[in-house]
Amino acid sequence: MSTQPPALLDGLVDDAAVFPPGSATLPDAVAAHRRHRTSWYADLVGPLLVPASALPALAGLLGADERIAVGVVADVPVGHLAAVRADVDPRIQVRQIEAAVARRGEDPLPGLTELTALARPASGRAGGPGGGTLDVFAELPLTFGLMGALDAIAAARADGVPVAAKFRTGGLAAELFPTPAELAAVICACRDRDLPFKLTAGLHHAVRHLDPETGFTHHGFANVLAATLAAAGGAGVAPVAELLAAADPRPLVQLIEDRLDTPRPLWIGFGSCSILEPLTDLSRLGLVNGGFDA
Repeated sequence: MSTQPPALLDGLVDDAAVFPPGSATLPDAVAAHRRHRTSWYADLVGPLLVPASALPALAGLLGADERIAVGVVADVPVGHLAAVRADVDPRIQVRQIEAAVARRGEDPLPGLTELTALARPASGRAGGPGGGTLDVFAELPLTFGLMGALDAIAAARADGVPVAAKFRTGGLAAELFPTPAELAAVICACRDRDLPFKLTAGLHHAVRHLDPETGFTHHGFANVLAATLAAAGGAGVAPVAELLAAADPRPLVQLIEDRLDTPRPLWIGFGSCSILEPLTDLSRLGLVNGGFDA
C-alpha cells in the first residue's frame, strides 16, 4: 500500500480541533493544522473548522503570504452569514459553511432559503480569491419531518445548488446518539435522494465501542464507511444497520479494502477534534500505511 492515504479516505476527517471535547486554542489549532497539511497523511485531512465569530482572529494568525482553507461553523444567526462571508480576509478560503436548522411548526427546514443563497455562485472574493461556489451543510435533527427536509435539500441540489445534509451522531446525552437502525435509515434516505451528507460528534474511533468514561456506546467511523458503501451498492436498512452495529472490525475492513482505490460515495466525512486518533485507528486496521507509529 502506498504511504499516501487511499482515494476512499480522501478528505475524510475535517480538523475540528477548536471544538469540544478537544477545545484547543485557535493558535494551537492553526499550528497543528499546518503540520497536518504538510504531512504524508495530508490527503486524509479536510479543512480547519472554525466558528464564524473566530474568522477575524484567524486572520491575525496568518503570515502575509499564507493561505488556509476553512469550514465555517455558524455560531451567528443564518441571516448574518452572508456578511461574515463577504468580510472574510482574502487569505482565508471558505470552502464550506455548516449551520444547524430546526423544525418550526409545519416548516421542516426554516432558513433553507438563506442557506441555499450562500451556496449559489458568488462574485468577487466571497468564497476566497476569485469567488466561486460554496458548499453549505444544513445540520438536521433526527426528528419528525426529517424526510421532508431531505426532500427540500434534494430539490435545491437538483437546481444546481451545492447544499447537503449534516447529522449529529453523538453528544453529551444518550439521546443524541442515534441507534444503528436510525442512522441506517438516514443513510439509506440520503442514498435514495443521491444526497451527500456529513456527520459530527461521537465518531472518536473506527469501530463501535462503549466509552468507559461516559457509558455511551459510540458509532465507529469505519462502521459508517462500510455501511455507506453497502448502502451505495443498494443494501437496505437492515443490512446497513448490521454494519453500523458491528463491534468486530474484520467484516468492516474487508468491505472497505475492496474499495480503497475508489472515491467515497455519499459520505463527505466527519469533524474530529483530533486528527491523530482516527489516523491511529486507520493504521491499526491496516487501511493506511505511512510514516506513522500507531
